[in-house]
Amino acid sequence: MRILGIDFGLKRVGLAVSDPGGSLAFALKTVTRTEKGGRDALFAELMAIAQSEAVETVVVGWPAPAQGQDSLTARQAANFAASLARRVSVPVLIMDETLSSEEALDDLRAAGVKTSKRKALLDQQAAVRILQSYLAAPYAARAVKP
Repeated sequence: MRILGIDFGLKRVGLAVSDPGGSLAFALKTVTRTEKGGRDALFAELMAIAQSEAVETVVVGWPAPAQGQDSLTARQAANFAASLARRVSVPVLIMDETLSSEEALDDLRAAGVKTSKRKALLDQQAAVRILQSYLAAPYAARAVKP
């Protein structure tokens, strides 16, 4: 079962995909959001990727609200996941992504990735973190629908 992990951002969207067995996560690509085409172009690209990768589930990173206070970013990520769910025929779930970008940056530093190349890889690596968290979580603690 292939799963697509998404690190949602207003400027860049990081993507990761699992192996066919659904046990390992691999960086796929970063989609840079532009004014040209906007949300529709982004969703079209994500739908094409989901189809070409034979994805059966999509997991979108969601920054869990601190102290019960919903943030703008959390609402945007949940809205994005809900919009994507209306466009694809597979389940779209949200997964807590707290600290995924910081951990991804640590991963890139530890791997010796040059500072100049980190920005391009950071969102992909954050998506890997989100997806790997989903894959490692016990079934009952996995992501929920937006």
